[in-house]
Amino acid sequence: MDLKEIHRIAREKFKGACRVCPVCNGRACAGEMPGIGGIGTGSSFIANYESLARIKLNLRTLHEIREPDIQYDFFGRPLKMPVLVAPLAGMAINMGNAMEEQPYLSAMVAGAKEAGSMACTCDGPNPMFFDLGMEILRQNEGWGVPTLKPRPEEAFLPLARRAEECGVNAIATDIDAAGIIHLKKAGQPAGPWSVRAWKKVISQVKVPVILKGVMTVQDARLAVEAGAAGIVVSNHGGRVLDHTPGTAEVLPAIAAAVKGKIKIFVDGGIRSGADVLKMLALGADAVLVGRPMAIAAVGGGKEGVAFLLTQYADQLRTAMIYAACGSLAEVSSAALQSREMG
Repeated sequence: MDLKEIHRIAREKFKGACRVCPVCNGRACAGEMPGIGGIGTGSSFIANYESLARIKLNLRTLHEIREPDIQYDFFGRPLKMPVLVAPLAGMAINMGNAMEEQPYLSAMVAGAKEAGSMACTCDGPNPMFFDLGMEILRQNEGWGVPTLKPRPEEAFLPLARRAEECGVNAIATDIDAAGIIHLKKAGQPAGPWSVRAWKKVISQVKVPVILKGVMTVQDARLAVEAGAAGIVVSNHGGRVLDHTPGTAEVLPAIAAAVKGKIKIFVDGGIRSGADVLKMLALGADAVLVGRPMAIAAVGGGKEGVAFLLTQYADQLRTAMIYAACGSLAEVSSAALQSREMG
């Protein structure tokens, strides 16, 4: 199995729903929603890719680092890399029925586990998404991160309890889904919550809670105040609000404000191990990767997901050698040639 073959198979199965472009930058699929593109002009998806691509790495070779340590502790669970699989689902809605939902989600979770990573499962207007996630997490001994929509408290907490019963060690909630119209149309309202509301709910959840969808210093500080264990700097893959900046643009200021007070994850436009290193140097503790992993699952199943994650890990080790970083703790802004972003 190689990436070229995975992409060939995925392209055939997507039948145009995703073109599996040589460069996944959001341009070809701009505005394709339902679909896998960015909302409106597609500029938010494009900004994710382009803001990260503009950043350059310093190349250093006068050192003795040969085997960088990229192991990452995810709330007590040891991972082989600081790379997780982002929540991404909806085969019928967004991906042209390229696969059935169950084998797709199973490939994501089991493939990530095989590679020594973790995958996020999903929630959505159809209860099937959450139910499938729970089933697959139980099959994998809770090795994954269930992601809940920001539903009203009376709906959120029972879902959180079900997730806890699967043996997970953290849950996430994509607060950037607060305005998604599909939930409202399905009679399942979601919306922004106050810090007071989040503080109350988080205090009742038994495992760490990660708030996904933070794009400002203000919201990052409020997440700390609410008692969240982590945040994901994310604009929902550019799929909820047109004309936002890329995540790499806002990450440095967020990290400067809350680093050490809360775990910082980031997604958006990450396409290689070198991109992972850039995000870590900008202040993230670990990253999430979405669309490339969906393509890997469609084109190669569990093995495809494991293959791509392993490739990212290998690329990250190589990039760290050339950046003179012997461990994740040694990664800093010194690895970046472009300093104007932090």
